[in-house]
Amino acid sequence: MDRVIAALYVQRGGAYYGLEGVEPWDEQRDARLYAGPHPVIAHPPCARWCRLAGLVEARWGHRRGDDGGCFASALAAVRTYGGVLEHPAYSDAWRAYDLPRPPRHGGWVRGLFCGGWACHVEQGRYGHAAKKSTWLYAHGTELPTLRWGAVSDRRLELVSWCGNLARRPERSGRALARQRPRAPPGRVSGRARRDRAERPLKYYSQ
Repeated sequence: MDRVIAALYVQRGGAYYGLEGVEPWDEQRDARLYAGPHPVIAHPPCARWCRLAGLVEARWGHRRGDDGGCFASALAAVRTYGGVLEHPAYSDAWRAYDLPRPPRHGGWVRGLFCGGWACHVEQGRYGHAAKKSTWLYAHGTELPTLRWGAVSDRRLELVSWCGNLARRPERSGRALARQRPRAPPGRVSGRARRDRAERPLKYYSQ
């Protein structure tokens, strides 16, 4: 029997759909209910864990880390069935769940007690239009050598519309909406930003 991988917290019709040997779990299936038996690649939603989560909590009251149990469920699935969990670099979930903090220059580092490994990788090295710094947590699976190291901000587009996240924002374009799921369009009104923040948390991140 060919090996099957379960892709958890993914967008319906997205990159994982139609791939042989991949069992996608989108919002409708609810990956929190996944009970094996296949190894997983997990993309739990990051809105309540990212570097802007504190600002959202202060302005709109959405509590940091309140993701409906998605991250905890994804982490349990990775540890139970083996696989990889993906989140934005510097995710607050790493500290909340005591995961090993990976170095920015790359390489896998092992957790002291969790038995898993973590690394920092930039998706710009794999064809993404933006730098998209990412942390991976792996457990019970082989650890590949990836394309380590930082990519210059100047040659790639940006995911965020916050100008203070770039040294020279005027030199960088913005990643297309289809390349940055759930990222807002530029120059939206304050009311539109508020309405967007007040919507229910999106289940998927990819």
